[in-house]
Amino acid sequence: MVGEKAADLLPQAINDSFSHIGNNMNFLILGSGDPAVEAQLSALNNGYVGYYNSQIGYNEKLSHQMYAGADFLLMPSRVEPCGLNQMYALRYGTIPIVRRTGGLKDTVVDFGEPDGYGICFNYATVWDITYSIHRAVELYDDKERIAEIREQVMKIDNSWESSSEKYINLYNSIRQI
Repeated sequence: MVGEKAADLLPQAINDSFSHIGNNMNFLILGSGDPAVEAQLSALNNGYVGYYNSQIGYNEKLSHQMYAGADFLLMPSRVEPCGLNQMYALRYGTIPIVRRTGGLKDTVVDFGEPDGYGICFNYATVWDITYSIHRAVELYDDKERIAEIREQVMKIDNSWESSSEKYINLYNSIRQI
């Protein structure tokens, strides 16, 4: 929960989402970092009982249970050199909501684009995050489409074997020029 991951925007984005969208969603937060952000996220536990919960700290087992049980994973990062969390989520059929930056931009395609399967936004702002959450709620309500996307994301191969094969093919195509 640090500035690079835009965690400081989450308390306001969550409040705004509940204000604008209502109680049509739930949030689960797991992590640690900036004490001020931790305190703000913990304070929300009392405001949205039954719809929001945060767990401050590191818990690998719980994180994978959350990936497996969630419908969406929100990653509003300002900076993301690689990004493994969205790839974990994809394997579990959890749809990533990501800011288009770094590895997130490279691994998630917006569901509004051809062959897309995630929700993408351009700016690390409360408005972009809240709007993306709104899109997620609308997608969730379209049971047929969300089922198709879940099936699609679980088939994505982000393994080293697949990545290295693409790299070798690219290298060979350049070498032949």
